[in-house]
Amino acid sequence: MGISKYLSEGLVVFLDVEDRNRAIQEMVGLLNHAGKLQDLPTFHRAILEREKIVSTGIGMGVAIPHAKLEGYTDFFIAIGIQEKKGIEWQALDNAPVHLIFMIGGPEKSQTEYLHILSDLTTAVKDVERRKKLLRASQPRQVVDLFEGC
Repeated sequence: MGISKYLSEGLVVFLDVEDRNRAIQEMVGLLNHAGKLQDLPTFHRAILEREKIVSTGIGMGVAIPHAKLEGYTDFFIAIGIQEKKGIEWQALDNAPVHLIFMIGGPEKSQTEYLHILSDLTTAVKDVERRKKLLRASQPRQVVDLFEGC
């Protein structure tokens, strides 16, 4: 299956924010601007509610906030990169987050979601890929780093 089919240059944002809530807000706004959201407030609220359950900061400077909602037919992934100062995310390893992968999609497609999550997790475990993502200056470079993933 692979995650590259869920990525596009229009869903990559280079962040310069102070906290997790602002990062989430900017990424939700990006998804809305790209026409991916049916209802911005509902999606935003779902992302924040998921964070309250347990942090989506998985470690390695990576967070994977996500929401699956009724009415969506396809999954999508937005990528946020904060190169300089990391974001406090209450990650599993307590490290600040620099790479954010926001996933959205259909509520009832658990198997596809688990495949996406597995492929994404495998891809970001690659130290060199994470370093290259942080050095990227153009959305095309970011998307290209996931080619074949």
